[in-house]
Amino acid sequence: MSLASGRKAMRQLLLSLTLLTTLASVGAVVSSAQADDPITLKIATIAPEGTPWEKQLKQLKQRYEAGSKGRIRVKLFFGGSLGGEKALVRRCAQGTIQMAGVSTGAAASLVPELNVLELPYLFHDADEADRILDDVVKPQMAKLLAAKGFVFGLWAENGFRSFFTRERPINSVADLRGLRMRSQESVSHLNMYRAFGANPQPIDATNVLTSLQTNVVDGFDNTPIFAFATSWYQAAHHMTLSEHIYQPGLILISKQWYDALPADLQQVVSDIPQQFVVDGRHGVRDLTPLLLKNLGRSGITLHHLEAAQRAEFERVAHTSWDRTVAKSGRGARALLKAIESARRH
Repeated sequence: MSLASGRKAMRQLLLSLTLLTTLASVGAVVSSAQADDPITLKIATIAPEGTPWEKQLKQLKQRYEAGSKGRIRVKLFFGGSLGGEKALVRRCAQGTIQMAGVSTGAAASLVPELNVLELPYLFHDADEADRILDDVVKPQMAKLLAAKGFVFGLWAENGFRSFFTRERPINSVADLRGLRMRSQESVSHLNMYRAFGANPQPIDATNVLTSLQTNVVDGFDNTPIFAFATSWYQAAHHMTLSEHIYQPGLILISKQWYDALPADLQQVVSDIPQQFVVDGRHGVRDLTPLLLKNLGRSGITLHHLEAAQRAEFERVAHTSWDRTVAKSGRGARALLKAIESARRH
């Protein structure tokens, strides 16, 4: 090799090394920038804005952003803007949204054992429901949820559901026969209505108001706060305080997203104090007396069941339990047995 050729080869080698060093430096800067970017956390729900649910989720947002020192940035989506409840459950499992605030009935679309929690007349009152959910059900949730792509976040609150109807009050099981009642898309709700002789219409929450306004259905059941927040009550003339299903809310976390977090951020996301849950429950429950007054003032006639009337509803509703449990996954009977045992103590 000539001296000139050697010098040319050396210059090419140096140029190549310089280029590789520059690319490595750029890559390091890009990787560092990506590592420092905030982690996006999307929380979606069908709950409307201007409700206690909005307040609680905004508090959760503040807690996560402060606890992570800005490493997590939370985006909130209300009113079904990212889809109905079943869609939110599915998207959370897939990881396209990181958290979903849904009813347990909706979560049961992928975790069928949760149908047990919405059996009619399962809980006598809110205190009993709180105790059993916290002490009996929550410890069993981790395994059930993990198998379907979720991590348990926290309990929230919808409350006790009652009947709203357009034309006639519901004072007995016979009053429901033949009525087209909007039902949540949940096996426990559908089986209950069938036991009562009604004709359940499974309609996603985002389409209920239109169905009521166009007379597709004769009525619906839900809690006072949800009926008021969604304006469904405007299509009803009667409300029967049957309080037939206690419905907890549930914050689901995408397991795929959670497992990819650093350990310290997993701790931030999962470390929710019990008082936060208690405050959320009472934020909804404390409004119920005022909401009932407002429903009455809006022209809805409120009907209270006598003890014998309630007993009839409870007796007939219980005939739907076996059908629901049979369609609710292998762990459903064990979960129901644990709940019933806790009720006796």
